[in-house]
Amino acid sequence: AKNTAKAAKKKDQPKADGGGAAATFNISALDIRVGKIIKAWEHESAEKLYCEEIDVGEDKPRQIASGLRPFYKLDEMQNRTVLVLCNLKPMNLVGFPSHGMVLCASNADHTAVEFAVPPEGAKIGERVTFEGFEGEPEAQNKVAKKKIFQTLAPDLKTDENGMVNWKGAKSVTSAGQCKAVNGMANAQVA
Repeated sequence: AKNTAKAAKKKDQPKADGGGAAATFNISALDIRVGKIIKAWEHESAEKLYCEEIDVGEDKPRQIASGLRPFYKLDEMQNRTVLVLCNLKPMNLVGFPSHGMVLCASNADHTAVEFAVPPEGAKIGERVTFEGFEGEPEAQNKVAKKKIFQTLAPDLKTDENGMVNWKGAKSVTSAGQCKAVNGMANAQVA
């Protein structure tokens, strides 16, 4: 009888696997910042990856690996201002320590990809916010454990004008709204 009572009590509690994440978290849980790629190079053994050092306003640049070689030439990566998802746990991508993700817009079959970028004049390290969604970003271990990015990402898109939105809320910096660099409309951003 003790186990039955325990099982019934457990059944009434929200799932710890992030089952209620959509109701609990909104886009403010993600730490999206304006970054500048200060150095990029081809990964020595992964033909689709670039390795980058990106200034996101911290003491030292972050190292991030991005699967952008099929879409951008190396010289197009250098000194580029981008949007970076910063509260992801560091992970090794084909042996390269990557700590974050460069956000890009892409079509449904992922054959066209372009950078999601801040407007000219946005400050390096500035946090991107979304109208109507205030709050501090979650810690990177919580983002991983609760699968927050995976839960929120399906609603992070560009609109018909190529502007970055989450559930229709505009992405905002001190200099204006973020967009897909070439205006890719109605695209997924990840």
